Amino acid sequence: MNITACILTLGCRVNQYESDFIMQELSKKGVKIVPFGEKSDIYIINTCSVTSESDRKSRQFIRKCAKENPEAVIIVTGCFSQINPEKAHQIEGVSYVAGNNIKSKIASIAFDILEKKSSPVCDFDIYNGKFDTMKVGAPLTRTRAFVKIEDGCDSRCAYCIIPYARGSVRSNLQENVISEVKSIVSEGCFEVVLTGIETASYGKDLRDGTNLASLLHEVNKIEGLKRIRLGSLDPFNIDKTFVDNIKNLDKVMPHFHISMQSGCTKTLNAMRRKYNIDTAKERLEYLKSSFDGLMLSADIIVGFPGETDEDFDKTYEFLKSMEFLHLHIFPYSKRDGTPAATMPNQVPEEIKKARLHKLEGLQKEIKKRLLESFVLKNETTEVLFESYDGTYLLGHTHNFIEVKAKCKEHLGGKFKTVKVLSTDGEYVYAEI
Repeated sequence: MNITACILTLGCRVNQYESDFIMQELSKKGVKIVPFGEKSDIYIINTCSVTSESDRKSRQFIRKCAKENPEAVIIVTGCFSQINPEKAHQIEGVSYVAGNNIKSKIASIAFDILEKKSSPVCDFDIYNGKFDTMKVGAPLTRTRAFVKIEDGCDSRCAYCIIPYARGSVRSNLQENVISEVKSIVSEGCFEVVLTGIETASYGKDLRDGTNLASLLHEVNKIEGLKRIRLGSLDPFNIDKTFVDNIKNLDKVMPHFHISMQSGCTKTLNAMRRKYNIDTAKERLEYLKSSFDGLMLSADIIVGFPGETDEDFDKTYEFLKSMEFLHLHIFPYSKRDGTPAATMPNQVPEEIKKARLHKLEGLQKEIKKRLLESFVLKNETTEVLFESYDGTYLLGHTHNFIEVKAKCKEHLGGKFKTVKVLSTDGEYVYAEI
C-alpha cells in the first residue's frame, strides 16, 4: 500500500494535539505522512475559526488541496467546519466535513471513503457531554508533549466564537490522562503540557470532586516526569485556594500563560470577562509570591469596541506594573456571530495598529529588564534543549526563558546544566 496523507493544522494547541492523533492513527494503517504542499491521496485540513480571517485561510487551503489533486480524499474538520458545515461542504473537492467531536474517527473515515464504502454520516453534536478520547505518544523530538485534558468552554466572552465551535466543558477521565502521561515518559519525553480550550475548568463536568489541582497532584507523582506545564489560565480561576493547592508540587513549573485580554476593568466588563483588574492583579501577585522565579506571559487584545485612549492607557500601566515575560498582542478582529461584532464605537484599524506597536515597545523593554535580572541572579540553570541550527542549541529554563548555547551536536530532548553568560534582550546566552 502506497497511500500518502498530509495534514494542515490551523489555530490552537488543542487542534495540533488532535492533528497529531490523526497522523498517528493514519500511520498505524500504513499511510505515509508527507509535508503539507506535497501531492497526497488524503488531505486533512484541521481548521480554525477564531477570527473571520481564520475562516478565509481555512477556505483558501481547502481549495489549494483540491487543485493540487482533484482525485484526493479531502476531509475538513475543526472549528470552521463545526460552525459552517454547509459552507465547507460546498467547496469543490471536499469529500467529508467532520465536526470537532469525532476527530478520533477521522483516520477510519478517510479509509472508508478511499475504499468507496457507504458514505459516513456527518456528526456535529458537540453538546452530547462526551469527551472525544485520544492518546498521543511522545513527539519525535522527545522534548515537550501536549496532553489534551479538556475540551469546550462555558464562558461566553463577547468577542469569542469558540464556545459555539467546541461546545460545553468536557473533561478527560483522570485515569486516561495519567495513562497517557506515563506512556509519554516511557518513550523518553520528560516535559508535558496539560492543555484544553478552558484548561482550568478541567473536572467541572465530572461531578466526582476531580479538578485541575487534584489532577496535577496525581500527574506530579509520575516517576520519571520532570516538568509539568499548563495551557492558558483565566485569572478568574487562579484563586488562592488553587495556588495553595499546587505551589508545593515540585514538577509544576514556575511559568503560567494568562488569558488576560485587557488591563482595564471597563473593557473587561464589555468583553464579558469574569474578573476586574483589581482581582486579576491581586491573584497574579499572589501567584508570583508563591513560586520562586515565576514568569508570566499573557494574551492581550487592543482596540476592542469602545476602548478609549484612557482605557488603553490603563492597560498599558497594568502591563507595565505586572512585567510579563511574553505578550501575545492581537488587534481586535470582528467575528460574525459574536456580540462584539455589532457593538457601537468600533475602533479604527490605524488606532489598533498604533496601540499594538506601543505595547510591543513596552514589552520589549520589560523582557530585556527581566532577562538582565535573570542573568545577574543566576550563575547556572537547567535547560531542556529542543532545537539546533548547526551552531546554537535552543531550549527553555524551568520558568520558560529561552536559552541559546553553542554546541557541536544536537542535544534535543536532553536536560543540561548551563553557565549563564549574557542576554541580548531576546535570549539568554549560556555555555554547557
